[in-house]
Amino acid sequence: MITFDPDQLESRRGELERETLAEGFWDDQRRAARTSAELHRTQAKLDTFERLSSEAAELDTMLEMAAEDADWRAELERALASLERDMRKLQEEALFTGEYDSGPAVVGVHAGAGGTDSQDWAEMLLRMYLRWAERDRYQTVVTDRLEGEGAGIKSVTFEVNGENAYGLLQSEVGVHRLVRISPFDANARRHTSFASVFVYPQIDEEIKIDIRPEDLRVDTFRASGAGGQHVNRTDSAVRITHLPSGIVVQCQNDRSQHRNRAEAMAMLKAKLFEAELRKRRAEQAKLEEQKTDIGWGHQIRSYVLDQSRIKDLRTNHEVGNTQAVLDGDLDDFIAASLKQGV
Repeated sequence: MITFDPDQLESRRGELERETLAEGFWDDQRRAARTSAELHRTQAKLDTFERLSSEAAELDTMLEMAAEDADWRAELERALASLERDMRKLQEEALFTGEYDSGPAVVGVHAGAGGTDSQDWAEMLLRMYLRWAERDRYQTVVTDRLEGEGAGIKSVTFEVNGENAYGLLQSEVGVHRLVRISPFDANARRHTSFASVFVYPQIDEEIKIDIRPEDLRVDTFRASGAGGQHVNRTDSAVRITHLPSGIVVQCQNDRSQHRNRAEAMAMLKAKLFEAELRKRRAEQAKLEEQKTDIGWGHQIRSYVLDQSRIKDLRTNHEVGNTQAVLDGDLDDFIAASLKQGV
């Protein structure tokens, strides 16, 4: 099991500091930016470890106070819970080995078989991830949303901006299965619905992805949204098709066609980069290919609401508080996946 190693981080910080002081360091701007970013992250982890070490040392005093005062016992419990949560996050960060694990992510949710129920399920998953991001203080931006017919959504794409977003959310890639008494069935029958989740790294503008203009088809259309005075009367939404790969992205969250196009191009770069990563992993190991091959037969988690049970089929981690999970309490599922390497 990989653990948080402050000595190793100290050593790595020294290596990075020496590299930044080397002659000609800034001659290669891309390499210098990556090194500087890693140095910043390494220093931040060490600062966090020192803070937590100091807080842990104060627990002895709090224990003495708690033995005599009930108010201090409550304070001690809060301090222990906070310390445990922060230490767990440090342990999780030690499991990130990918080049882009520490960066932001682009997440896509798509309704599957099941009609209105699946579209409603896709919207429930969107809410779950947005709540999770809010709990962990990530900033989110919904860049594209296709409304369902009658209820829910057919698909949605959103950004999760903040440190380690991609590393954490990779474990959510796959098909999510919902079993419940359908609110859309007049006979109150049990329905099974599916929705798939995809996660891509956000690509830094300095990373060059070769996209030739002649390989793109750009379509504009009128964005959907509220009616009345808020209706968008211009063709500001943008859809870009990358002809060689067949990848399609679109953005309609802004009234400016120029900004929507720029956002769509950034999304296209992210998806092309993720496709290249999958290709390289497939060449290295068939196992990795299986892990990234997402299909409707690859359910990763079942949400059985009428039995108050949510189970991850890869790690066997199971909880009974279904509402808490749907309200964004995903940390235990993510931690279990990271520890098991799935």
